[in-house]
Amino acid sequence: MQAATLDLDFAPAEHADNTGFELGWDHAHHGLVPPAEHLIDGSPVRHGWLAGKAVFGQRTLRQTRHVRQWLQLRTQAWLRAIAFEGQQLTPNYLAQIEVAVCPVTRRALGGVPGAADAPVVERLQASGAYAAGHVVVMSHSVSIARAGCDAAEALQFAKQAQEAQDANESGTVRGLDAVQWRRLASLIALVTPQTHIESARWPMLALPPNRLRVLNAAQGLQALVTLQLASAGWSQRLRELASGLIEAGVRQDFQLFVAAVAPRVLEWPELMTPQAQREALEDLWLDERVQRRWQHFVAQLSDAQTEQLLQRAASLGVAGKRSLMHDKAGAVEGWTSDAMRALRINVRGNAQRSGKRVPVMNERSVPQTQAGWFN
Repeated sequence: MQAATLDLDFAPAEHADNTGFELGWDHAHHGLVPPAEHLIDGSPVRHGWLAGKAVFGQRTLRQTRHVRQWLQLRTQAWLRAIAFEGQQLTPNYLAQIEVAVCPVTRRALGGVPGAADAPVVERLQASGAYAAGHVVVMSHSVSIARAGCDAAEALQFAKQAQEAQDANESGTVRGLDAVQWRRLASLIALVTPQTHIESARWPMLALPPNRLRVLNAAQGLQALVTLQLASAGWSQRLRELASGLIEAGVRQDFQLFVAAVAPRVLEWPELMTPQAQREALEDLWLDERVQRRWQHFVAQLSDAQTEQLLQRAASLGVAGKRSLMHDKAGAVEGWTSDAMRALRINVRGNAQRSGKRVPVMNERSVPQTQAGWFN
């Protein structure tokens, strides 16, 4: 069969915007048509789409909801001049981080795009890229309220909302109440470089969503210890974890922390939905005694001791959950922040560890479980 000669009306790729051209090419590869506004003459997306159609024809890849979401997210990042790391942040990755409930408002996600509870994929570091380990799914209303603020600013909004509530006013700032702002601040803090003492002060009011990379060792340890409470046998596992503490005083402080947590855990009903259990685990950290005992314990640990406990906690395992340790360079790959490249951490499972590491949150499909929250 003789191939037909193609006469295409687009400029050579080297004269077009490479990112836009790739977007058009990938639309064609999946048999999809780019948005109409990108099909005008001269658009690099149109150039890439026409080139892709000429190459792929009817031999296209399967279309899925997450493929369309991936293309839409990439287009949005391109239009806003935000970097997008596409090697790891794939349609499959977007499927893995999908949630039914907003981690900040705790309302069910759904509705048409632009609705208050419509799900959106959002970066936690406003100055960072769209990259694996750095994005979460939240409601559109939270994304709008956040408007680029960092963890410290979110805490300030929480304080303002609490003051308004105490004054019998609306009790919200930008539509979020004090606890919701604190949950958002907790999420952002997980991917914000901090000193050991600074990260020890944060309550775990929002557990790391699936595949999120936790950049601070103290918070990684906090998350793994909290997750131990999610399944039967937690007291035995925590005793085993404590046995790795050499100093008697530090071991006693950890036991005092467990003593503060235990009464609340024992009050939980025997049968809880995964979402109810997740919320119960987060709400433990609203208890000032629990938080105070944790801070007193973890502030006494060195970086080396914290990492040793992290590895030990990961090896204990939790039913249906996995955690993976990343090296400090790999943890922030594609985040495009030079400051973050000096960090270490991320968690995803019972992985081999070499050099300094930290946890990330990652969910896996495990029947009848919540799956892992470290990446």
